[in-house]
Amino acid sequence: MVGEWPVIKVRETFDQFYGSQYRPVLALAYVLSGSQFLAEELTQEAFVAAFRRWDTIENPEAWVRTVVSNRTRSWLRHRYAETRAFTRLGADPVSTVDELPADTAHFWEAVRSLPRRQAQTIALVYLDGNSISDTAGMLGCSESTARVHLSRGRKSLAELLGVEEGT
Repeated sequence: MVGEWPVIKVRETFDQFYGSQYRPVLALAYVLSGSQFLAEELTQEAFVAAFRRWDTIENPEAWVRTVVSNRTRSWLRHRYAETRAFTRLGADPVSTVDELPADTAHFWEAVRSLPRRQAQTIALVYLDGNSISDTAGMLGCSESTARVHLSRGRKSLAELLGVEEGT
């Protein structure tokens, strides 16, 4: 290919990145948390953090999804501890979780019941449409480990939902 110029990918601006990625990242946060309100908050926090580090982030799509996944996990862990404390005190905790649409609520509830990495892998692959390679990068694991999480998650989901794997 003599005489052809190499294709150079120009990095998009933060505004372009935000505009193209906000909705997919919000959807990821929503299925991982089960709450529209919390998803919006976590998504905004992740984009603010990305904006502050914009010049140093090599793969912003993966980076912002990793932040959302980690912050969701952290929030759920704190919420679980809070619920346990309220239970010990005999008080009723106030629910802040919004309802998911009826046609998907049962499925995503089942996904959230899976081990953390399996739930994250399923959400990143099936909701967000990421490749195994991209998902592995976002989760900080090898591609083979991501494939194992996906396979085990699919098998567990099939059992939980009472369907044959692959349907």
